Amino acid sequence: MKRIAYITVSVLTLSACSNDFLDLVPPTSLSSASFYQNAEQFDQATVAAYTNLRGIAFMGIFMDEMRSDNTFFTRYAADRGSFVSAEAYPEFRDNSLTSQSPNSPGNRYGNAYEGISKVNTILSRLENANLSAEEKDKVTGEALFLRAFYYYDLVQHFGGVPLQLKEIVVAEEAFIPRSTAEEVYAQIITDLNAAIPLLPIASTFPQSGRATRGAAKMLLAYAYLSKPTKEYEKATAELLDITQMNYGLMDDYADVFDPVHKNNKESIFEVQYKQGNEGQHSDFIWRFIPKATNPDFILGVNGTNARGGLTSGGWNVPTQEMIDSYETGDERLAKSIAVAEGSVDNNDVMTITGVKSPVNYRPTPGVGYQYFIRKYLHPPYQVEFNTDNNWPVFRYAGALLLLAESLVAQGKATEALPYINQVRKRANLGELSTVTALDVANEMRHELAFENHRWTDLIRTGMAIEAIQAKGERLKALYGWLLPNTFDISEDKFIYAIPARELQINTNLTQNHGY
Repeated sequence: MKRIAYITVSVLTLSACSNDFLDLVPPTSLSSASFYQNAEQFDQATVAAYTNLRGIAFMGIFMDEMRSDNTFFTRYAADRGSFVSAEAYPEFRDNSLTSQSPNSPGNRYGNAYEGISKVNTILSRLENANLSAEEKDKVTGEALFLRAFYYYDLVQHFGGVPLQLKEIVVAEEAFIPRSTAEEVYAQIITDLNAAIPLLPIASTFPQSGRATRGAAKMLLAYAYLSKPTKEYEKATAELLDITQMNYGLMDDYADVFDPVHKNNKESIFEVQYKQGNEGQHSDFIWRFIPKATNPDFILGVNGTNARGGLTSGGWNVPTQEMIDSYETGDERLAKSIAVAEGSVDNNDVMTITGVKSPVNYRPTPGVGYQYFIRKYLHPPYQVEFNTDNNWPVFRYAGALLLLAESLVAQGKATEALPYINQVRKRANLGELSTVTALDVANEMRHELAFENHRWTDLIRTGMAIEAIQAKGERLKALYGWLLPNTFDISEDKFIYAIPARELQINTNLTQNHGY
């Protein structure tokens, strides 16, 4: 099956002129009035609405994974100015201006609303489009899923936000107050329940990369379990439906992340990337390996990742506590993490001389070392910062563990055992005879490590404050440069500040408490 490749579609509304010779619009240009005319054009616009998923995947590295107890970063002493904004997220020093900094990972808030705007335009134009019912259903199902996904990302990270549900045609319609978190979740659930019967069930693999019924049910289950008043029974029903679809675990954990196996039977939804010069490539591994004078030792192609700012290595570095938390025999450790050895200068830039397994690793006397995420490493590459890896969002293993979490929360631990044990068996771990909420949380941590789930998992399961306080204590004991106000976590910090720019342009908005 042909895999989806994201494109960006721009349509412009320009004033017409009565004199043809004064009409400066190129004859090949499309206006918003002439574009949404047929199924192909609606499909192009729908594909363009997927592109904002890439921003969420990238920003999640800093705002989800590094915010959690899984990872941190390597400090680059040589250039502090270009790092500070990105470092603020994992240090819990962020504020309303952080996402506006030129060195920030990006404006997650604005990125999500850009995706919502695209989707709302599609849905509004679809109402009067001359398409068949089948064609309209296909577009509607994907569009509603994407809108639900973007609003879910917003409510998870910013709390209640303005609910824009139609195309904005006049400026005044853009400046509306915030809805409550409960209202946002209600809209997410409404959109997904409308989308589910319109979306296809994945039946052949590899998949196309587009939204499916399984992806919508997975998102719906997360919404039921994340909203202020959780609905475990409804979440369980959606997850049980997924177990009756065509998904399954890959035999080898490492294969799940190999570009050769994109959109495989374990993939429920993943963000699509394509290596090449069209601007659709990924580059995660360049940022995850250590800043090095010779990154080609790991990647197979030379480049520059030992510099300031976001285009460098040394981000999303697994913590020692994370390494130590894996059970003995867990095959996921060596398939998720590696150790680079070599000489390290005063700026923590390495000259790499070897790569080793973290299993029972003992540092070599006189030799520097740094951990790095290896699950996205598939060399050799041809061009620096240009890789073919997709980003996993929902996986079948995650569905099994979320189902176990939901069942345990309902006092049905015995029913949860088969689901968590399926995941443990693939990891070469023994089956559990009893299961607790902590067992499930720990299994999720290691199964979904470095996939941007851990921070929101900690919040959902009520473990965030304890985990982050412990992380802060460990890291402050290691790094004297961490300021006293770092890792100052409270429930206010479960969500981020509304960006200052949004408050300036929309006076109906209010800031989140604590910022």
